[in-house]
Amino acid sequence: WHGTLKENNGARIVLQISQEDGRLKAVWSNIDRGGEPVPATSIALQGQVLKFSIGALNITYVGTLRPDGLSISGEQTQDGQTQSLNLERASAENAWVIPPPPQQMPEDASPRFDVATIKPSKEDVEGRGFSSMILGSHVITVNTTTKNLIAFAYRLHPKQIVGGPEWLGTDKFDIVGVPDVAGRPNDKQFRMLFQVLLTERFKLAFHHDTQELSVYSLTVAKDDPRLATTIHKPNDPVDFSFRKLGALSVANATMRDFCEGMQAGVTDRPVVDQTRLTGRYDFILNWTLDDLRAANDPSAPPGLFTAIQEQLGLKLQPAKAPADVTVIDHVEHPSEN
Repeated sequence: WHGTLKENNGARIVLQISQEDGRLKAVWSNIDRGGEPVPATSIALQGQVLKFSIGALNITYVGTLRPDGLSISGEQTQDGQTQSLNLERASAENAWVIPPPPQQMPEDASPRFDVATIKPSKEDVEGRGFSSMILGSHVITVNTTTKNLIAFAYRLHPKQIVGGPEWLGTDKFDIVGVPDVAGRPNDKQFRMLFQVLLTERFKLAFHHDTQELSVYSLTVAKDDPRLATTIHKPNDPVDFSFRKLGALSVANATMRDFCEGMQAGVTDRPVVDQTRLTGRYDFILNWTLDDLRAANDPSAPPGLFTAIQEQLGLKLQPAKAPADVTVIDHVEHPSEN
């Protein structure tokens, strides 16, 4: 089945429905955004009404199958926004082609940048972040400080980085690099690229120490954790992405991955995993940034700490704990080329 989300820049959606042991299964793909197949969490056909949900993307769909069985008229809702999505049964002649998955780097590769351009960021450009996806053959960062780079490369919170010049946390750079190994890097390889870059272009040298820091401790709440075991393979990439502020989608992540993502983009201090959970999980986390609004608006999600406990069965709370810190011994402003 395929159809177009007209309100979303004409995004083309492909839905593959199959039957296994008498139960329906479905895989959803947005072929204008890479076409990565996302399995439906649930799907059911009740009379002429088709319903499915995709937990990883916070998507629900309700549609009516036409009497001729060749089309479905329905609506897709994601993050509270509803759009019409009418589906037609595809044939061998008109089926839209789902793009092949991007080539992965060999798992034993130790990549470095073959070419990397580092330029000061423009002051009028907003936003910050890394792109773990290869854009063509390029890896990019936008508006990243050297402290951001160190934190990402070595899985640190900025408060775990000690010493160094003041510009370490103020001067921002845009980086465009071409790895010397073809394919999309996995998480370890992506961080390795920036570890080598920091050594070669920023002349970074450091040593480790231990200090007692203010942290957030992540533990299992009194009830069992409400976490779904991942539908992805172990070597698939970890997804930690925001559909909007306060709407987080996590896939194929360990609790360490979750803690690192939270401390990198959400919390004001390091997050320490004390759950003792060893699996990989897929889940959605929705919270309201303004605690006052969460208290006064019954329809709003709760604040972050309450949301983590109610939605995930975990508990995030302030604590003091010994933490590894990285002490900067030497670092230099990079040359642009």
